Amino acid sequence: MPSTPDPSLMATFCQEVEQQVAVLNASLLALESPSTPMAESLESLMRAAHSLKGAARMVNLSAVVALTHHLESCFVASQRGSLTLTPPDLDLLFEVVDCLAALGRTPPLEVESWLEGQGSTLDRLHHHLQTLLASVDPEAAMEPPSGLPAVASAVPTGLMSQGVQSQALTTADAAPLPPDRVVRVSAENLHRIMSLAGESLVDANGLQPFADSLGAVKGAHQELAKLLEHLEQELNQGLDSLPQPSVSHLKTLIQAARHQERHCYDLLDDRLGELELYVRRSLNLSDRLYREVIHAHMRPFSDGIEGFPRMVRDLSRQMEKQVQFDIVGKATLVDRDILNKLEAPLTHILRNAVDHGIETVADRLAQGKPPQGTVRLEALHRGGMLVISISDDGRGIDLDALRQGVLNQGRVSPDMAHRLTETELLDFLFLPGFSTAPQVTELSGRGVGLDVAKTMAQAVGGRLQVTSQRNQGTRFSFQLPLTLSVVRALLVQIGGEPYAFPLARVDQIVHVNPGDVYWAEGRQFFSKDHQNIGLIPAHGILDVKPQPQSAGTMAVVVMRERGHTYGLVVEQFLGEEDLVVRPLDTRLGPIRDISAAAILRDGSPVLIVDVGDLVHSIDQYLRKGHWLSVDWEAHPSPQQGYCILLVDDSPTVRETQRRILVGQGYSVNQAANGLEAWESLLQQPYDLLITDVDMPGLTGVELVRQVRSHPRLQQVPVIMVSYRDRPEDQTQGLEAGANVYLTKSSFQDESFIQTVRRLLSQTTPAPRV
Repeated sequence: MPSTPDPSLMATFCQEVEQQVAVLNASLLALESPSTPMAESLESLMRAAHSLKGAARMVNLSAVVALTHHLESCFVASQRGSLTLTPPDLDLLFEVVDCLAALGRTPPLEVESWLEGQGSTLDRLHHHLQTLLASVDPEAAMEPPSGLPAVASAVPTGLMSQGVQSQALTTADAAPLPPDRVVRVSAENLHRIMSLAGESLVDANGLQPFADSLGAVKGAHQELAKLLEHLEQELNQGLDSLPQPSVSHLKTLIQAARHQERHCYDLLDDRLGELELYVRRSLNLSDRLYREVIHAHMRPFSDGIEGFPRMVRDLSRQMEKQVQFDIVGKATLVDRDILNKLEAPLTHILRNAVDHGIETVADRLAQGKPPQGTVRLEALHRGGMLVISISDDGRGIDLDALRQGVLNQGRVSPDMAHRLTETELLDFLFLPGFSTAPQVTELSGRGVGLDVAKTMAQAVGGRLQVTSQRNQGTRFSFQLPLTLSVVRALLVQIGGEPYAFPLARVDQIVHVNPGDVYWAEGRQFFSKDHQNIGLIPAHGILDVKPQPQSAGTMAVVVMRERGHTYGLVVEQFLGEEDLVVRPLDTRLGPIRDISAAAILRDGSPVLIVDVGDLVHSIDQYLRKGHWLSVDWEAHPSPQQGYCILLVDDSPTVRETQRRILVGQGYSVNQAANGLEAWESLLQQPYDLLITDVDMPGLTGVELVRQVRSHPRLQQVPVIMVSYRDRPEDQTQGLEAGANVYLTKSSFQDESFIQTVRRLLSQTTPAPRV
């Protein structure tokens, strides 16, 4: 009986489920949109379901394998044209995706108990998918092949390295969850910090009068110097009548007074210059501190609206309406508190837009409108404010009905009701308890939604406006305060000079031993928290001359941006500091990878790195095939023993195979698809290629054919690994040029590692630079 998978491997599986669920949700929504090519959406859906099925096999979750197998079969049947997905079918698929999403959010060590508790739900969904498939393809409705591989037993205990064993035991005992990359700070603490920043700004303004008073002292000192000079001239004219000893004594006193005067003047001038510099820096720091603390609240607008597309879609289906939901400005930065408070108001307004605004298909056709209505959510910065608008192209607000509603509810007298302007009438929509709905339903009629929205806008110092045109649509527009960015920075040395990384953009800093660095996919990596992090030398990206370094640990800044994680190797960490952020002179134009400058406490300048631009530069280097290696004494390279290239689009499968091979002492590089593998094969030699068959872009069969047609690569042994176990599949793989064709169930016994040993025993490790 297969043993329980490694908890860290189960955590990797849960992360992959979350990623693939996002693809499934987005692609299903796109599938419903006529503007998106159906073939492209179906391809994404099929590959996501296929990857989930493979990952579930590796962690022995048979119920998930069966469910995703039939989910994949639905998409394949639709690709072939034998299955036409109707709206009820899509509802079923969305329900399956919701179930998988709940699985992905489950703590890794609780997955099996969660599956047991959801057994009836899984069985029902599984039955519905089978019924759907049986109606068009009875064979597709069959259960997937049995014989799931036991991941934990795939690596025999006697062959598992001590490091892997101890890591598994520690993980099992500590039961960690995926690391939380968000620093949580209470609103009360942030408000106190903002208050202190405001007080600092006020106190800094008091330094200027003190500097002005010292300037007055300097002026008085200059007058005193003039008097001494005049006194010296008068004494020189009357010295002839005095005895010689008296003359010498007077000259000595005058010289001493002049020397003391110059000393005091220089001292006062230096101190006044330092004070003026300090005043400018203090004012700048206090002002920046106040604004930057506020910016610590900032988050992308997309963070607060993730559930809205599904909500609009489900609501329109419930009301039997056709609605296209557009979102513009997902990357617009919004204050954290405002973003949290926006969820309820935006939910109310969007539900109103679908319920009250968008007409039924019959009504829209009768008015000459397209059958599908449009709801648009937009966020942007304009005029120093955050503007968020929700608009629709529906029926608009009936002002006559609104006027009558105001009159019926006794809000104004009949005479006043007829004299209300359009703006005054629309303002009644925001009153507590006011509603024009004829009856209370699940969606509307209680008159609380717009009241909540108006109250929220006013509470944060903003406002909410509404405009409407009959039969053309309605627009609600929030105008809210805008905030800026964070202050604290990590100082590092690159090329012998200090650079600053905003701490908000730094994931973590680590010291890496050169012996812990390994090669994969043609690049250098190290492992941290069960994740492979690519190493990039900072001097190579910033194009500065590196400083010579002695052997020792590497100082690495770990950054996460746009789904990528990189470890930037710097010369040393210099500490943290609150910086006075100064914008760069516009005459310099945009400077790559640099966002601003600052002055350190010792008065020296420092450049502040634009992490987003830096990650973009790294991506460009890697896309162009540049190989940036870390030039460090004793850093590891794939010179020792055999080096194997592992290719599979499922991170769970890759991690399982990597652990088996590393446990046997092999050096393992990884690639997520055929295109990445081909680039890696061209960059450095390998002793063995292990590849999946079904991959996006370049399939395993196509990859092997290219390898066999390349003069340098045609002798590289190849193992093809796939879930497909039909004779014709094996024949296709072997005819393409593979030495061995294995099924992924081979991981549960010794056949996989024995095959690797046999093929490598027939070769000599390739020389490497």
